[in-house]
Amino acid sequence: MVAFENRGAIVQEKKDAQAEGPRTESAAQAGSVAVLIPCYNEAVTIGKVVDDFRRALPGATVYVYDNNSSDGTGDIAREHGAVVRVERRQGKGNVVRQMMRDIDADYYLMVDGDDTYPAEAAPELLAPLVADEADMVVGDRLSNGTYGQENDRAFHGFGNDLVRALIKWIYGFEFSDVMTGYRAYNAVFAKTMPVLSPGFEIETELSIHAVDKRWRIAEVPIDYRDRPEGSESKLDTFSDGVKVLLMILSLFKDYRPLALFSWLALLFCVLGLVAGIPVIVEFASTGLVPRLPSALLAVALVFVGVISFSCGLILDTVVKGTRKQYELQVTEAYRKHGRR
Repeated sequence: MVAFENRGAIVQEKKDAQAEGPRTESAAQAGSVAVLIPCYNEAVTIGKVVDDFRRALPGATVYVYDNNSSDGTGDIAREHGAVVRVERRQGKGNVVRQMMRDIDADYYLMVDGDDTYPAEAAPELLAPLVADEADMVVGDRLSNGTYGQENDRAFHGFGNDLVRALIKWIYGFEFSDVMTGYRAYNAVFAKTMPVLSPGFEIETELSIHAVDKRWRIAEVPIDYRDRPEGSESKLDTFSDGVKVLLMILSLFKDYRPLALFSWLALLFCVLGLVAGIPVIVEFASTGLVPRLPSALLAVALVFVGVISFSCGLILDTVVKGTRKQYELQVTEAYRKHGRR
């Protein structure tokens, strides 16, 4: 388990305050825990999932958000003791957004309702939060090889590796498992997380947000098991994979506009030079510009490159202002939701 980054002085103040009293490692003793289970047609597994998490975390409240299921998922979850609510807007991202708005707790544990994640690992995921060593904890399916052994769906591993590589290249942070649906986070993280994605891109959005805003991240290796017979995945490898890649590009534009538009500016300037160098060479030797279309194209491409760089500078200033406002919101959220 590895923890990364620090939120700054306010986190240190919390640590100093906690050092004055005894430090507990039990999430049930340290604060309230909400288990969040977004569900769509998981009647085969939801009863077992609710039972497992109620047994693993007896002091926690298990919430099941039924996302327009047609197989009685909500009724089964209610019979097994879960608090069941309905979210009509289709998509996992929409469900997670509403969960964070509705539910108040000290710690949140988000897990899929397909019985692929072990409930017995829940205390280990919550431990770094309770010890105030992390703000988000990721259940890592890949490090111990269980995901590759259990999951036989084509291209899922490749897609995960591609997203991890892109995040490392863009943000300089390497996740062991960026697409996992098993995560835990504290109240401040939950209440300041702006969920924009409507669907399965939510895991990528959570990961990028945590890295970009310099939240402390911990990774805990977990055992993964494939869906039981009769349970079907709702994930479409290619269409959802494209959505994830578009989400990464969109967040790159929103979070790092100067880097993105600088690369675009460099590309256009290089293309302009490729088109313009023959024209310049010919003009130097003959004093004539017979390739007027090529000259105009070269000037236009370089001009677009300059405009792109200017846009990046302007947007970077806007993003820095937004980041300052976000930091103030986080400070206020610590006062309201942080442990004392």
